[in-house]
Amino acid sequence: MRYSPEHKQETRRRIVRAAARQFRRRGGKGLAIADLMRELDLTHGGFYKHFESKQQLLAEAITKGFDEMEAGIVDAVTKAKPGTELKTIIEYYLSLEHCANPGTGCPIAALASEIAHYPRVVRIEIDRAMQQRVKRIATFLPGETAKEQERNCLVLLSGMVGAVNLARAAIDLESRKTILEASRDFYIKAFCN
Repeated sequence: MRYSPEHKQETRRRIVRAAARQFRRRGGKGLAIADLMRELDLTHGGFYKHFESKQQLLAEAITKGFDEMEAGIVDAVTKAKPGTELKTIIEYYLSLEHCANPGTGCPIAALASEIAHYPRVVRIEIDRAMQQRVKRIATFLPGETAKEQERNCLVLLSGMVGAVNLARAAIDLESRKTILEASRDFYIKAFCN
């Protein structure tokens, strides 16, 4: 049976969406293509009709993860009062909900320790996606120039990624809350005043 090009595109989107969540939840090495395809009621062999390799899927899935995270941030920012956008971004990122749900959260926070070991072609795609987000978020940060805003954004993002990872490593809810609240307070004071 031959499928329409639209069906093939939709199937590919389903695979990328599911992989984006699975990679963030389990890591790049923890995802078996056969399991992913079975979860979607697709055949393992069908994977290669859509992707040349697991690396290609990984790169697309991480980019999709950035898109999903950005959509959540954009939604939060559009609801924020003018002048509180950066505070809203910090609160959104350093929330218990984000901490508890790596499968739907920031790919960098979920995969930070693995990314350096990924193939160069995958890291190039991750870097490209990350730089796009840095440029967008940087517009909310203080700085005399766009370059200074971007540098401040890198400092903020690296700190928030670390805070989320540290909170995820904590064994109890109170410890997680303490880490996230302390980080939120610090970054809001440092960048929003």
